[in-house]
Amino acid sequence: MTHDHAHDHAHAPQHFGSAFALATALNLGLVAVQVIYGLSAHSVALLADAGHNFGDALGLMLAWGAHALARVRPTAHFTYGYRSASILSALLNAVLLLIATGAIAWEALRRFAEPADVAGLTVMVVAAAGIVVNGLSAWLLMAGQKGDLNIRGAFAHMIADAAVSAAVVVAGGVILLTGWTWVDPVASLIVSAVIVWTTWELLRESARMSMDAVPAGIDPKDVRRYLEKLPGVASVHDIHVWAVSTTETALTAHLVIPGGHPGDGFLAKLCHDLDRRFKINHPTVQIEVGDAGRCILEPAATL
Repeated sequence: MTHDHAHDHAHAPQHFGSAFALATALNLGLVAVQVIYGLSAHSVALLADAGHNFGDALGLMLAWGAHALARVRPTAHFTYGYRSASILSALLNAVLLLIATGAIAWEALRRFAEPADVAGLTVMVVAAAGIVVNGLSAWLLMAGQKGDLNIRGAFAHMIADAAVSAAVVVAGGVILLTGWTWVDPVASLIVSAVIVWTTWELLRESARMSMDAVPAGIDPKDVRRYLEKLPGVASVHDIHVWAVSTTETALTAHLVIPGGHPGDGFLAKLCHDLDRRFKINHPTVQIEVGDAGRCILEPAATL
């Protein structure tokens, strides 16, 4: 039996630390302003938005740290380096946001029973600042979100925050025009619904990745069919596909080729095709020519 592998890693965007730093600073500044004016204006919607933004600031710091860890070189004990930190960051980010959502919804429900006067104009002005800050933060992260779940989670939250802040502006305007203070807790419940809706996919996919599931967007049956149709391949078994990080996908497989080892050219094309067709950029294949008998892992084929 012969073992072969090739490396064609897709790393997180380079020089992205400054974008995380600036976006985090902007969000922390916004949180401070929203807490101060939310308390003075008696606005639970503004405080809810502050809580959400604080959760996003924590998420940004987690994503930032994971981005840095992913670039640390592998060691003897961490043979993939710390790339999976980006998966854990995305998962923890989603969990923190959902916990914060529960607190926001609870406070909103309490305000229905104990309504308070709300300064509509203050709410509108501070929430409008939130639109600007979150929009700018989203713009800073936009370049790296396409191929990285870790960054995409932070980007999606910035976009959602801008929309939530817009809803708070509308609530403040309604209160200013009508005096209907119940609009404020209603707006905060809408905030909660938006957070859950935007966070659920991040939670689901990051949880799947943390359990070494096949990443979204890759059909394992298609991968198997591709491998089985390669020249000289009689059968395929013990295929595994999993996420090394939020930007890298690994594959291991046993290829039975009775005619003998197909050569380096075969392996080079295999690696190129797996990357181009499936975005699998860390493949390892074991070539079996059949002269050693049945592979003991063949019954354990997973795909």
